[in-house]
Amino acid sequence: MTEPVRPTRPVTDSATRQVVDPAEPHPTTTPEAGQTPLEQMGGAAGLVYTMLPIVAFVLANASLGLMPAIGTAVAVALALSALRLVRKEPVQPALSGLFGVAVASFVAWKTGSAKGFFLLGIWSNLLLGGVFLLSVLVRRPLAGIIWGALNGTAATWLKDKPSRRYYDIATLALTGVFAARFVVQQWLYEENATGWLAFAKIAMGYPLLALALLVVVWAARSSGRRLKAQATHPPVADA
Repeated sequence: MTEPVRPTRPVTDSATRQVVDPAEPHPTTTPEAGQTPLEQMGGAAGLVYTMLPIVAFVLANASLGLMPAIGTAVAVALALSALRLVRKEPVQPALSGLFGVAVASFVAWKTGSAKGFFLLGIWSNLLLGGVFLLSVLVRRPLAGIIWGALNGTAATWLKDKPSRRYYDIATLALTGVFAARFVVQQWLYEENATGWLAFAKIAMGYPLLALALLVVVWAARSSGRRLKAQATHPPVADA
């Protein structure tokens, strides 16, 4: 005789603390799940890689002059890129950092001033802040669009007013970061405070951006919960 089929009961996944139905396939998790914004940007190592060429430039400029400072910053950026290759870490952040240092060094060389090393970054913040603010005004908040592109999700949230409002807030948070960077660093640039300008660039870089990304994560999760609820319980049309 065959044994009667016993009904399966949901069990609790010890890793995620979620109720899982044994009859359904277990969802896969990605390495990126649960990462903090700082970890997604390269963690503490990414912060150090960004900081070292700037510190090297300021120290070399104070003791050796502009041209040796430019050579030192580029050499440090190249060394960090080679180190990431040897350690088999992601190459794209290293190449992006090397390109940024090269362009900043070129601007400093053309202007003949150490503070020119920071000029491109200052005006880039003004441009980015304007673009992000404009995206809110045209009802296409860039925080949501970029998040969807990075995570491969559809832009269905654009049709949901509360979801769009969440991403408006996130986009305005990023706009505030870019605006604060421009105001503070432009003032230091005008004051010829190269050392403080380097400090402001580091302090207002990843740490400040990580705070704004927390708002983006909040907006994404809030919107995701709304859209999931709507998909599970669609509104009933009036007769």
